[in-house]
Amino acid sequence: MKRVYSFIIAMLIACGSFAQNTSISELQLRKIQQAEYYISHGYVDDVNEEELVDAAIKGMLGQLDPHSTYIKAKDVERTNESLNGSFEGIGVQFQMIDDTLVVVQPVSGGPCEKQGIIAGDRIVTVNDTAIAGVKMSRDEIMTRLRGPKGSKVKLGVIRQGVDGINTFNIIRDKIPVYTIDASYMVDKQLGYIRISSFGATTYDEFMAAIEKLKRGGMSRLIIDLQSNGGGYMQPAVRLSNEFLQKDEIIVSQKGNSGLMQAEQKYKADGSGMLKDIPLVILVDSYSASASEILTGAIQDNDRGIVVGRRTFGKGLVQRPFELVDGSMIRLTTSHYYTPSGRCIQKPYEKGDSKSYEGDIESRLNSGELTNVDSIHFEDSLKYQTTHLKRTVYGGGGIMPDVYVPLDTTQYTKFHRELSAKGCINNTVMRYLDQNRKKLEKRYKNLETYKKNFEIKDDIYELLLAEADKAKIKYDDEMLETSKPMINNVLKALIARDIYENAAYYEISNTTNSIFIKGVEVAKSIDPVNIMNHF
Repeated sequence: MKRVYSFIIAMLIACGSFAQNTSISELQLRKIQQAEYYISHGYVDDVNEEELVDAAIKGMLGQLDPHSTYIKAKDVERTNESLNGSFEGIGVQFQMIDDTLVVVQPVSGGPCEKQGIIAGDRIVTVNDTAIAGVKMSRDEIMTRLRGPKGSKVKLGVIRQGVDGINTFNIIRDKIPVYTIDASYMVDKQLGYIRISSFGATTYDEFMAAIEKLKRGGMSRLIIDLQSNGGGYMQPAVRLSNEFLQKDEIIVSQKGNSGLMQAEQKYKADGSGMLKDIPLVILVDSYSASASEILTGAIQDNDRGIVVGRRTFGKGLVQRPFELVDGSMIRLTTSHYYTPSGRCIQKPYEKGDSKSYEGDIESRLNSGELTNVDSIHFEDSLKYQTTHLKRTVYGGGGIMPDVYVPLDTTQYTKFHRELSAKGCINNTVMRYLDQNRKKLEKRYKNLETYKKNFEIKDDIYELLLAEADKAKIKYDDEMLETSKPMINNVLKALIARDIYENAAYYEISNTTNSIFIKGVEVAKSIDPVNIMNHF
């Protein structure tokens, strides 16, 4: 104990002289080091030093903006997967039902598909270790399934109509992560592309989708950014470039840290292939970050029409900084500004993440999401677009050119609880277990399915059984009110599992009010002079 006291006294003496010869920032750094040392060596109980340091970093970041975050070393790779465009594993989309992994779809061309794994298969063992019926967490199951490219894993699979557990030896490989959920022709002229996030492969995926739609006769385009939370800035800049004229501003970054330029502007280079196509962008309250860069560039340059509701308002630029143990800080270093000079970021109080996270609920309570008459902007928030000098508003997020109110009557408490507790997804999996082969035989293609498939009582028996199991209370009125939305979701999810992911949107969009209005607007744009629409 004497040695500890001696060390502490020496530290204090050293700090006295240290403080006289160092800057304030160095002093504060030493202060943190001292505090950690005293706690880890002098506290009455044992402490975990790694957890202490993690908590200290989180505490510091918690005093900043809501988007500066700390990521532990073990989580860095997984956090980056959706942005980097791939991960290494076996290649299946799956759902957990009754503590059992059920394959929704094998990834096209992936290791599992090559070895014959099919939708509906149940993976019950991994390398002879049971993963079904043992209350294993989803993260632990994914850890067992994933592994480096070229490594082997043995899967035990139960398949309906086949006795026993079948063994599949899978060689893991790189599995692509796609950021475009769907692309299809709405009619003979209007193409549709839904982007879920902006990652390393988004631009290439987008251009491939454009080529496919052009072959289908596309002469007008809808880009759907609803619920797109953003990602990398660069793909959004490259996509914007495809639509804009040379030297038109796409986005500006402004900061005052020593780690970034004070201001950086991104401009179109004039090489875009889609500069003359009528364009509509769909957004909602969860469209954020890179989504807002693309939306702001199109709106402020009078290049297309934005339809939907005000976007989230995330205009803070995070730069990753790797720490010595492989963990990472994503630190805000600058702000995004649209071409007209609007700051995309909505207001926030440093250290007050609760109010920030509750902003969407506040919009609902204020009437902004349901009634255009509830939306008011101060004159100080007025900006002008670059060509037509139209008035657009700052204050956070992008306010659309065509507002679409949220119809809250469509979403009952019963429907929300069914979704939140997984009842709808579970119902689809159980129904497909019993009917997959029959459906695939009867509905040879998506068009036949869309025209002829109906949600009937046999599916509702399964759904209500799931609701009872989840202890969800409802009455006949709630059920009847909810049916149109539930029917559409059920039909869309079944189509996704039988055909492909895009099939879900071809069906679910038919009841999406923002999509419906977007189609109407897209068809009304004058292709000779797009700006005439304004």
